[in-house]
Amino acid sequence: MADIKAAFIGLGVMGYPMAGHLQANGFATTVYNRSEEKALKWQQQHSGNTAPTPAAAAKAADIVFVCVGNDRDVRSVIYGEQGVLAGLKAGDILVDHTTTSATLAIELHKACLEIGVTFIDAPVSGGQAGAENGKLTVMCGGDQASFDKANPLMQAYAQQIQLLGENGQGQRCKMVNQICIAGILQGLSEALTLAQSAGLSIPQVVDTLKHGAAGSWQMENRLITMDQDKFDFGFALDWMRKDLGICLDEASSYQLELPLTKNVDERYAQLQAAGLGRMDTSALVKSLK
Repeated sequence: MADIKAAFIGLGVMGYPMAGHLQANGFATTVYNRSEEKALKWQQQHSGNTAPTPAAAAKAADIVFVCVGNDRDVRSVIYGEQGVLAGLKAGDILVDHTTTSATLAIELHKACLEIGVTFIDAPVSGGQAGAENGKLTVMCGGDQASFDKANPLMQAYAQQIQLLGENGQGQRCKMVNQICIAGILQGLSEALTLAQSAGLSIPQVVDTLKHGAAGSWQMENRLITMDQDKFDFGFALDWMRKDLGICLDEASSYQLELPLTKNVDERYAQLQAAGLGRMDTSALVKSLK
């Protein structure tokens, strides 16, 4: 497996450490980033290679990983004369870790098939800390053979990797993940508001409830900081709004109503309008005050 060469497109707060883990685990990695300065910094830190374009990075690799912002950003690095597809060869694998629509995943699957390449949609959960610590959860859609080949590389930065079915199913699982987080944060926000009004010690509340049915990662990692009015931890609510929009669009395609998701999305929209879009998702509590 160490003979497999990797490329990583996008060195944001997630991609930078993920690419670093690949290189550290013995997979020769070539990176591309829109800001060349960031790519050179990564090279200096991890001793990998850089490429001037996504196509050039892809030419140097057997498996190409992408982690950028949204559907539009993915298309901007995949298509065109300098895009990833222009550098791939038959038998290569393209893995997209960006959280996107399932529609884009299916589109990329078809585009890859035309040139003999396989595609895996593989959004991640775990945030910046999970990426840095190599503890991400990866939700995959694609075929078994490609998944089996890419899986050992993804293990460099993930603690849970699951193939959920055909292309698009990874993205749909990520939608379910984001809906769950939205619901938990709404509940925690209301619970915190009541607890503060009642004069309860929030650290004591967390220490008591985390062992029971109400316990969650969000409670253990965010309720105390929410009480302290601190909201600079990882995933920005701007990005959560993007993700919830994808969830609502997908639900609409099945003629489903997601009232809680819609309500939380509207609350985040209000916080965005107030200039709080870069705060992390736990800032949802501010919409109640």
